[in-house]
Amino acid sequence: MVAPWRKAPVAKINLAIVGIGKIVRDQHLPAVAGNADYRLVAAASRHGRVEGIDNFTTIDEMLAAMPSIDAVSLCMPPQYRHAAAVKALAAGKHVFLEKPPGATLSEVADLQALAEANRVSLFASWHSRYAPAVEAAREFLAGTRIRSMRVVWKEDVRQWHPNQDWIWQAGGLGVFDPGINALSIVTRILPRPVFATAATLEFPENREAPIAASIAFTDAEGLDLEAEFDWRQTGRQSWDIVARTDAGEMLLSEGGARLSVDGRLVHEQPEREYPGLYQRFAEIIAAGRSDVDLAPLRHVADAFLLGRRKVVEAFHD
Repeated sequence: MVAPWRKAPVAKINLAIVGIGKIVRDQHLPAVAGNADYRLVAAASRHGRVEGIDNFTTIDEMLAAMPSIDAVSLCMPPQYRHAAAVKALAAGKHVFLEKPPGATLSEVADLQALAEANRVSLFASWHSRYAPAVEAAREFLAGTRIRSMRVVWKEDVRQWHPNQDWIWQAGGLGVFDPGINALSIVTRILPRPVFATAATLEFPENREAPIAASIAFTDAEGLDLEAEFDWRQTGRQSWDIVARTDAGEMLLSEGGARLSVDGRLVHEQPEREYPGLYQRFAEIIAAGRSDVDLAPLRHVADAFLLGRRKVVEAFHD
């Protein structure tokens, strides 16, 4: 275990955000505004701006102009995140990585080493782990035998990612962009590590990333776990994890917001995913540690390694 580093505590963390898009406006900005540990001081983006703070077009300009920045949240597509993270870490800034933390496992490992060398915190954020019923599901499964689990994560890409070409490019993950949210929950709530045994990935003939995937997993005790991800869902969106256990059938639904057992609702609270992430980021900065769990990204990499590639009809927004 790496020993924590220590720096003098600061009253406020001067935070900058890079990559101003929909997720930043919908989630990051409100979460930062509601947390007294932070002072939002700057943003860098090719197209977006945040009113009331200093704005730049590149992270290089921002870091050079504002040495008082303590931490940087990186919210650009994963294919471009490593280069920006290297610049921030080398400048001695703590770094928050939107999910997925990078386009490859190797580049995130490189960032971990750089963060350690520069004695700053690196946070690989998995927002779905902070959904309100996830910890309750973890506690429920810890107290019973799990017979099987099914993960169904199906949504309409036209609704959630309209005309976002980067997500269909190599490294953009395709359907694993939402699917990795499910994997981040699964790897949090299960009592033992799992590993993929087979996968089928469906690639539209005109795209570099998959539009659907099915993966079989197991663990050291032979757990039967299947996951289905699909971006062609219309109507009701599905973000469900069902576990058959000796204590009854557990349903973690609405992306981790609701927990039911045998049809009875046992846990539901308002969503606080991004506030939870920024609270955790402040905690690890104060503790002089990093938090980089790569299990969800590793499972995606395994699916690409094991997966049978199936070409399906072209997809157009």
